[in-house]
This record gives sequence, structure tokens and C-alpha cells, in this order.
Amino acid sequence: MIVNIFQNKGKLIILSLAVLIAIGSLWYTKKLVSKLAAEERQKVRIWAEANLELQETPLTGSVSLYLFKIISENKTIPRILVDGNGKIITSVNLDPKYENDQKYLKEQLALMKAQNEPIEIELSDNQVNYIYYRESILLTYLFYYPFLQLFIIILFLSVVFFALRVSQNAEQNRLWVGMSKETAHQLGTPISSLLAWVELLKSRDGDSNLIREVGKDVTRLEKITERFSRIGSKPVLVEANIGLVIKNAVDYLKIRTSSRVNYVQAFDDVEEIMAPVNIELFEWVIENLWKNALDAMNNLGIITLSVKQSGQSVFIDFTDTGKGIAKSKHKTVFKPGFTTKVRGWGLGLSLTKRIIETYHNGRIYVRNSEIGRGTTFRIILRKSNQVK
Repeated sequence: MIVNIFQNKGKLIILSLAVLIAIGSLWYTKKLVSKLAAEERQKVRIWAEANLELQETPLTGSVSLYLFKIISENKTIPRILVDGNGKIITSVNLDPKYENDQKYLKEQLALMKAQNEPIEIELSDNQVNYIYYRESILLTYLFYYPFLQLFIIILFLSVVFFALRVSQNAEQNRLWVGMSKETAHQLGTPISSLLAWVELLKSRDGDSNLIREVGKDVTRLEKITERFSRIGSKPVLVEANIGLVIKNAVDYLKIRTSSRVNYVQAFDDVEEIMAPVNIELFEWVIENLWKNALDAMNNLGIITLSVKQSGQSVFIDFTDTGKGIAKSKHKTVFKPGFTTKVRGWGLGLSLTKRIIETYHNGRIYVRNSEIGRGTTFRIILRKSNQVK
């Protein structure tokens, strides 16, 4: 919990810094763009005045050269000069291929009118010309620069958060694997002792039924120990009869379940429904769903298991008549830590999802659920020629 708090604070700090950088960049760039836009407008005005001065006053020497330099060096700002009637007189810094194309010039003029107010040029004969212009390419690039920077920041944040999440998941996986193997190791000693006691009971001619059931429980403990010891290793899938695997798992669970719980089996051509599974892990899935159903029904109701195949898929529906799951929780129930019980870690359905989707390349989800009426979980397995 403390680790998660620090990780969340770290993410919040990184996100806050990124937002501040983005806001600062946008503000500064906007201010800079406004300043450069004002300077470009001033340059256009100076260009116009210099052009007019050269045309109307016969200057010579250094002054004339200076004005000509002002006119010739302004090569970045596209401009169009029109007369008082709106007729295009000349254009500057536009695409030279279309300098005589009136349609192109009118389109550019419309863009300039939409972007900036014109600069009036009063001629000596009381006539007025207008200069329309648009920002230079450099100013346009600068305008879009903060958005590019914002995109880079978002991309960087995404990479950081993804790396943090992968690191966190890897750390959690290492922790669970270590705990699982240690649990398996710790269970080994009492299981060996129980096996010895079972053999002792057999030698003393005890109740055969009781001894048999105790033996089943010890065998079950051995199977659970084996499951925990293999966590973190890639399971081996074998072609198995899905109906038979489910039946064996349920037969063990039914005996240890309240008589107030009824079990309904609905298998479609059970002998022919084959799929590659790891039997021990798949039995664990059935056990987790069974216990989840018992908790939802308070050990009173009906559990229905149906199996059918269609095309290259096997469909397994696990239905209970429990309290149901709200629609907003259909995905949340599979997250680690989610539980409605006072006691428990909320790992059953999370583990079930991992076994089905990671190890069996299948899918599990809440097919339907109604509050107060029950829930159906659906498992989809792919047949052997679909498993990679």
C-alpha cells in the first residue's frame, strides 16, 4: 500500500511538471509569436514606404541604395499589393510558378485578408493602395511549435507511465512467484506427515470411507502444492476432454459443499469436446469460480455448468443464482484486490483470468448478470490447431 502511494505521488509529480512545462511553453510561444507578428507587420510597412519613396522621389547615392536594400532583403513575408478598387497590382514572396495565375493570387489574397488587417499606403494623387500579407513560414512553424512540444511531452509521459507500470507488474509478479514457491515449500512437511497418518489409519482397519475421503483431501493438498510450485513457469497444455476435466473437479467440490447447493450439468456431446489445457490449472479455474459462486449465493442456490463447441472454439458457461454483479463492475471483478468479502485478498478471479487468457490463450468475461438473480461467467477456449 505504501509503495503504491509513493508510486501514485511520483506519477502525479511527473504529470504536474509536464502540465506546467506545457502551459509555460504555450504562454511563452504565444507571447513570442505576438511580438514577431507585430515586427513582421512593421517590416511590411517599412517595405511599403521604402518602395513608395523610391517610386515617387528620384533619390541617388547611399539613400537610394539603402531603400533598395530594404525592399530586396524582405524575402520571407508573402505580400500582395492591391489598388483602391481591390485589383491586384503585384505580389511578392509567393510561389513563382503561379505569379501570373489570377485564381491562385485571389486565393492567397483571401487567406491574407482572413489573417491580417491590410496596411494602407497613401499615394501622392490622393489614391490609396492596400498591402495584404500573411505570416512568414518561420512564424507559422513557431505558432505550431508548442503543439508539437505538447505532443512530445504526452508521448514521453506515456512511455514513462508504461515503463513504471511494466516495472510495477514485474515486481509484483516476482513477489507472487516467490510467495507461491515458499508456500509450496512450507506445505510439503505437513502433507508428508498427513500421508503417513493416512497409511497408519489404513493399517489399523479404520473406517474405509473416512480414510478414502481423507486420502482425497491429502491428494488435493498435494495438487495445490504442485500448482503453487509451478507459478512463474510456462504450463504444458495437453489435449483433454473438457467435460471430463470439469466433472472430476466438480465431483470433488460437491462432496465438500452444502447440501443446499444444487448442481446442474449441461454438456453438449461431452465425449467429443476436446481442447488443449493444463488440467491442474484448469481445475483451479473451476474451483475459483465454484467458490466465487458459493460466496455469491451464501451457500444456497443452483450452480449450472454448460459446455458446447462451435467452429474452432469451446464455450463454457458457469452460472450461479447469487446476488449478481453490477454492470459497472463486470471488468473490475477481475482486477487484483477486488473483493466483496470481509476476509480475502481478491485474487481468485484475477488468477482465473490470468490462467485462461495468458496460459490458455482463451478468454473469460461476465456474459450476463442481474442484481439479485445471478451471474454467468463465460470461458472461451480455442482448439489445438488455434493454440500457438
